[in-house]
Amino acid sequence: MSQKNTITGKTVDIVEICPAQELLKLLSGKWKPEIFQLAITSDLRFNKLLRQIEGTNKQSLAIALKELVAAGLLDKVVVRQKPLHITYTLTEKGKSLIPVFRQLEQIAVTL
Repeated sequence: MSQKNTITGKTVDIVEICPAQELLKLLSGKWKPEIFQLAITSDLRFNKLLRQIEGTNKQSLAIALKELVAAGLLDKVVVRQKPLHITYTLTEKGKSLIPVFRQLEQIAVTL
């Protein structure tokens, strides 16, 4: 993704302007912060998330989970026992973001 620098007039990649922008974009969005917060403390199940996150719906929750899995922050594990169910857990990459997420939470409280 590119953007025109208003000072130099040159087109530069947004990552060059702010490397953290992609991370912030990844963790923002509907329900992602809540999902990430819940994933820190335990494994996640879809229907339980629907009950835990007030105001969510199946479609927006499914999209957020899919994006977090695609980004490598969550693992999707299909448990082939009766009843069949899917569990989401933090990956090592996701776990590495816990201190960053906690710092963001602390800053947000002081604003």
